[in-house]
Amino acid sequence: MTTRTFRITVRGVFDGLSAEQRAELLAEAAQHDVLQAAFTAEGHLSYDLAARPAFTFRFLDGGEAEEDILDAVERAETAATDWLTGRGYGFKRLKAQGEDLSQVPLGKRQRREIARNTTP
Repeated sequence: MTTRTFRITVRGVFDGLSAEQRAELLAEAAQHDVLQAAFTAEGHLSYDLAARPAFTFRFLDGGEAEEDILDAVERAETAATDWLTGRGYGFKRLKAQGEDLSQVPLGKRQRREIARNTTP
């Protein structure tokens, strides 16, 4: 059986941050810049608090069957919630969405690369 790769995105909005929490997040903003965002097993947080209070966690997970994505989405949402509550950050409108990369259509460049590698 093949292993499927899942990308899970958990989005939400910071809510009710104290001045200290806001300052802490702003001080760490360079580590969480959206331009450095990546899907990782432990999850990568990105935000631009100076622009708006929204945040995004990106998780990479896997499974053997298509329905395993449901468990992966649940794990990602739990991990994001644990990270936020563990630091005392308030949040609202948490929404998780998963994508099975084996189901994503290939782009033009990917199709061309496959054709080039399989043609004798």
